Amino acid sequence: MKAHILKREQTLNISMEKAWDFFSSPSNLAEITPAWLDFRVMSDVPEKMYEGMIVQYNVHPFFHIPVWWVTEITHVNEPHFFVDEQRKGPYVMWHHEHHFKETDKGVLMTDIVSYILPFDIVSGPLFGGMVRRRLDAIFDYRYNVLAARFTL
Repeated sequence: MKAHILKREQTLNISMEKAWDFFSSPSNLAEITPAWLDFRVMSDVPEKMYEGMIVQYNVHPFFHIPVWWVTEITHVNEPHFFVDEQRKGPYVMWHHEHHFKETDKGVLMTDIVSYILPFDIVSGPLFGGMVRRRLDAIFDYRYNVLAARFTL
């Protein structure tokens, strides 16, 4: 089973400190998630993430069917990167790296998502394109919200 990879980069006109403060707070995730996902954080979360933190969500990715999603923050290197991994949810594997690098134009934010669909040998050819288009739409939305909020 080969993992699918989604990679996105965006330069934000903010400091490393502001970037970290915004992205390391799980409560800000709903702001950068499209409304059609009906994304909700279901667990109590602290203001700042930490390694080992479990976050529970409810999302509606397809046909308004609710999906319970549980992630764990597995790595934190403030203010440079953190990783969240699915523990329960729609994927066999979901590994999302969030990288932040200071540049002369602001902060370069890089997302690298590696994911495997259930029964990928069958579901990949049947549904892989649809899943990829949904993920692209989610990250396009996120890009636009962040551009409006944090760029010139």
